[in-house]
Amino acid sequence: ILVMSFLLAALWYCRRLYAYLAQLLKWYVFITNLSVLAEVDLLGYCAREWKGETKQAKQMKAAYEELFWRHHIKYIRQVRRDNYCALRAVLFQVFSQGIYFPSWMKERDILKLPEKLLYSQGCNWIQQYSFGPERYTGANVFGKLRKCIETLKTQWTEISGVKDHDERGNMCNILFSDESKEHKLYEAIKFIMLYQVVEAYEQMKNEQKRVPILFSLLFARDTSSDPLSFMMNHLNSIGDTGGLEQVEMFLLGYLLEVKIRVYRLYKFNTEEFQVNYPEEYHRDWQEVSLLTEDDHHYHIPIIRI
Repeated sequence: ILVMSFLLAALWYCRRLYAYLAQLLKWYVFITNLSVLAEVDLLGYCAREWKGETKQAKQMKAAYEELFWRHHIKYIRQVRRDNYCALRAVLFQVFSQGIYFPSWMKERDILKLPEKLLYSQGCNWIQQYSFGPERYTGANVFGKLRKCIETLKTQWTEISGVKDHDERGNMCNILFSDESKEHKLYEAIKFIMLYQVVEAYEQMKNEQKRVPILFSLLFARDTSSDPLSFMMNHLNSIGDTGGLEQVEMFLLGYLLEVKIRVYRLYKFNTEEFQVNYPEEYHRDWQEVSLLTEDDHHYHIPIIRI
């Protein structure tokens, strides 16, 4: 009886230990997959990243001090350093703040945008659209785009409908630890950027109405003089070999109807230290903030007053 009791107790203990270790492993995998990390002290982060006494290190330390004392930025959330970085940092804040769909998206079914560009506006070159690191193009591009847009619409609707801030934060942590879903969100946003560019191009060509100045800047580039060249030379590389340039940042803020405030630390002590994307924004647009040391990788600054 004593031996049996001991064996049963040992079995129970082993099962509990196994369950605990499995849960611990699951939590470890979740944490390591997070693409937006928990907030850490801003000046502590600066001290770890910039230990030397070079001219650049001194400039960065001074810039971080400026953010801490004058702009009340006390913490920072590090964002995974890849070529979706800017999209990730912006979209994470849009979701976590519970910002709703922009007004223009409420007026139309965004799931039908791929077919609309193909059949209504004759953009059959969309089959050359590339999905970031997948570099996928082909006849099934419309099916893949629709799945991406469905994921964006579903996740945005679900998270923005949650009133509790902490619950929204937990939902965002789960979403932004799922790489497959994440990439679908970013590809959907990329395609909606293309849709906006096509719309603006047609309006400018037909002189239907005034378009924001950001589109004049976009089409003034030799590499994006029309929607096709914009897609081939800029949009297709996002997530793969390149990120968002300044013109694309303007476009991102415009289509999401948010003011993107960016603190550019390498521009410290210049007029370009703090910029807004787009420059033309409505007063009722909500704001998200980014912090960058190089205009390529972005983190999320946290203000505490």
